[in-house]
Amino acid sequence: MESFEVRTVGHSEFREITREVQAVVAKSGVKRGHAIVYIPHTTAGITINENADPTVRSDMLESLEKMVPWEQPHFKHGEGNSAAHIKASMMGFSATVFVEQGKLVLGTWQGIYLCEFDGPRARKVHVRVCKD
Repeated sequence: MESFEVRTVGHSEFREITREVQAVVAKSGVKRGHAIVYIPHTTAGITINENADPTVRSDMLESLEKMVPWEQPHFKHGEGNSAAHIKASMMGFSATVFVEQGKLVLGTWQGIYLCEFDGPRARKVHVRVCKD
């Protein structure tokens, strides 16, 4: 397993980490298998989505905010970041991507994203590359 840190700059953002994950795959020497990308945080997630048009990311963030607004009078969690926990669970905490010929198998317009919902923070990402 390899790990790297991502420093987020906004309260909520989708930070593309495809290059960093590909670097871990290349370093592993695995030509065929899969990579598991995992984030050990409860207020951030991992997803795969559009990486060409940045408005997709802003649309996703806006939609998540509409579904789970930051301020909710019924939230009981004392830290005041329940919305971040809920959004992170909605996105999930890991993604698995196939590896072929030493490269991540992603669609033409796909990228891997760290989803920040309680930033800015320093986030750790773990990647395990498994050989078939």
